[in-house]
Amino acid sequence: MLFLANCFRLLGVASLIAASAASQAQAWPERPVRLVVPFPAGGATDLVARVIAQRVSRDIGQQIIVDNKAGAGGTIGSAEAAKAAPDAYTLLLTTSSTHAISPHLMPRLPYDPLKDFTPVAHLADAASVVLVTPSLPVKTVAELIAYAKKHPGQLNYASSGNGTIVHLTTEAFKAQAGIFMTHVPYKGTALAIPDVISGSVHVLIDAIPSGMPHVKSGRLRALAVTGEKRSALAPELPTVAEAGLPGFSSVTWFGLYAPRGMSADLVARVHDAFEKAAHAPDVAESLAKLGVEAAPTGSPAQFAAMVSADSQRWARIIRDRKITLQ
Repeated sequence: MLFLANCFRLLGVASLIAASAASQAQAWPERPVRLVVPFPAGGATDLVARVIAQRVSRDIGQQIIVDNKAGAGGTIGSAEAAKAAPDAYTLLLTTSSTHAISPHLMPRLPYDPLKDFTPVAHLADAASVVLVTPSLPVKTVAELIAYAKKHPGQLNYASSGNGTIVHLTTEAFKAQAGIFMTHVPYKGTALAIPDVISGSVHVLIDAIPSGMPHVKSGRLRALAVTGEKRSALAPELPTVAEAGLPGFSSVTWFGLYAPRGMSADLVARVHDAFEKAAHAPDVAESLAKLGVEAAPTGSPAQFAAMVSADSQRWARIIRDRKITLQ
């Protein structure tokens, strides 16, 4: 009898815990929500976060406070968000950098991208544009590859720094195309553009909004975009896959995470709020101006699987190309 009584007592406690979690999910949000962005204010991730947060705030009736915690390639803010309570009042909006790239470049990362977070939603993607100096006699990706093979060691390319998505994307392009170009790292692509225009650097893969104005002015030539489909910001440009390198694609993804241990009901509620906002027409219009498109609708599990595949891809590139932060 005592055994049965203890069993019923444990069942009662479990029921109370489950009821409490369901009630918490149903009630969320009862106060403002902190959205950690682990990059500086004014950057692409910050702008994406603010566009989506504004719409979520309007939809849920509570303020979403964007909190920029920049530093160390996004790892400082990510580590801080990982330590928060899993109650959906602290969330993390981040990119490929912190969860698919940094784990393979920083052996002492202050968080575990798999164990310390709950994946919530894949919100958006941003493709880039392949730019060349106008003096280079190529007008397509196929011609660039052919030229590089015919003139080994004569081409160089710019990046926004060692280990950045620009660096890795170009190395992935080189590896798949079977070509060699010398890497010239800068502290941001804005500093590299004058050298690409002058011809001292030959190739740059840049964000579409920052690269295309130089194309329209005639100072740079655009060959293709890196996404799986053409960009609404430059619909005249083919994808890299269409233009000479079948199967190639590279995008920066933007995703939402919660600290480890958030209940499934609460994950679903937060997921639905942010995914709905990302696909709202006014948000889509604002994101398009940033060169960003809402991600296909999907579940938290699909988001986790996408990040896992992306992480494995960059791990392979980093290992095979011997990429370091130095």
